[in-house]
Amino acid sequence: MKSDTPLTPDSKPTEPINVGSFAGAGLQFAITLVVFLFLGQWIDKKLGSSPVFLLAGVFIGGAGAFYSMYRKLTAAQKADDERRKIERERLK
Repeated sequence: MKSDTPLTPDSKPTEPINVGSFAGAGLQFAITLVVFLFLGQWIDKKLGSSPVFLLAGVFIGGAGAFYSMYRKLTAAQKADDERRKIERERLK
């Protein structure tokens, strides 16, 4: 149900969360992991140190990808909470 009441000047119009905004999250996660995997493998070949940097690359890439996804999800959740708060205030 959409209200025709205009927003107050201090409120920002936000759009609801949709699945399309998160469609690339899995692909971004996979690409980040693979890039760091190959980077670690390349460093291992250059230095002659077997799986040390490969494993470090996988863990660093995974941690970075999880952190990026976490930040994106918490920002979207915060925006959705604010949007719902504005809608509740409009209905009062």
